[in-house]
Amino acid sequence: MRQLPLICVTILTCATGCARQVETEITARAPEGAVHRTEAVAEGIGQPWGMAFLPDGSMLVTEKGGELLLIRDGERTQVPGLPETVVIGQGGLMDVVLHPEYESNGWIYLSYVSPEGNGAGGNTAIMRARLQGDRLVDGEQLYKGSPNTESGRHFGSRIAFDSSGFLYFSIGDRGARDQNPQDLARDGGKIYRLHDDGRIPADNPFVGKDGVKQAIYSYGHRNPQGMVRHPETGKIWIHEHGPRGGDEINIVAAGKNYGWPLVTYGINYSGTEITDRKEAPGMEPPLFHWTPSIAPSGMAFVTSDKYPEWKDCLLVGSLKFAYLERLVLRDGEVVAREKVLEGIGRLRDVRQAPDGFVYVSVEGRGIFKILPL
Repeated sequence: MRQLPLICVTILTCATGCARQVETEITARAPEGAVHRTEAVAEGIGQPWGMAFLPDGSMLVTEKGGELLLIRDGERTQVPGLPETVVIGQGGLMDVVLHPEYESNGWIYLSYVSPEGNGAGGNTAIMRARLQGDRLVDGEQLYKGSPNTESGRHFGSRIAFDSSGFLYFSIGDRGARDQNPQDLARDGGKIYRLHDDGRIPADNPFVGKDGVKQAIYSYGHRNPQGMVRHPETGKIWIHEHGPRGGDEINIVAAGKNYGWPLVTYGINYSGTEITDRKEAPGMEPPLFHWTPSIAPSGMAFVTSDKYPEWKDCLLVGSLKFAYLERLVLRDGEVVAREKVLEGIGRLRDVRQAPDGFVYVSVEGRGIFKILPL
């Protein structure tokens, strides 16, 4: 056995509600050498953005360039029936999730960049459809961000359902940090909440207020590309890209302001300051932040018995540093970090499948299953 050094990061809350980060070094025991291996499920996919697992053991994979792939018994089929999708910068065909009651209703939810509406370019849209044979049918758009813009930045696009069956999704600030995230009359820089058929819930926090996008659930976000329901609390957890530093994990709460760009642990890519404030009254501090940034993407809680040492941990992909990060949680706080699958490539998504195994999607490589040794 050998000692693997981990960084223990404990979030402490002071009397005024601010968050501060205390770093100490701890160790975790692990056997010599690797404790897992990867098995290729589907190789040669350029930008596999999202994954969903069907009851028959097959898999749906979105390819950002505009293809929805059905992977069954090692065979790959392109699924027709998608709406018109704009591929621009970071955007294209993005996330895919199944309705919690998929086996009875068959609904599949997708995020994509839609050109519909006024102006050139596009913006993030959410749709649902059913799979009939190997084709999408009954497609309907549930929400479309506006206005269209030719900016290729910050589409957000992750989707999740909470334990009550509400649909949540993210739209990034679209590169307009000074216009969108803090303005409730504008799409962008927000988390949204809908009924599964696209209706706006009557108890959404801004319902009934004039001049406000009433699907908004929380605001002040930059570019959330990780979203998952906590398996015990049922709350929606997200992570979002910071600029240069300040990637964040947040727990989404109704009507809350998460501060971007008025508060941040990050700085401009040029090295100049965005703001001198990391916390402020009325703005939610992050549960955890990565500084320097890891460029997080994809997010999954491990509940499976397949990986005893990972159970109850949070897994997050790193685009920037090409690894999977395991975050150890204790009493709702991040207490340790570990790098897994170092050098695997730009890890875009991570999901725990119904079979209990964890799958990752890697840009330029494809889909891989993680198997314990």
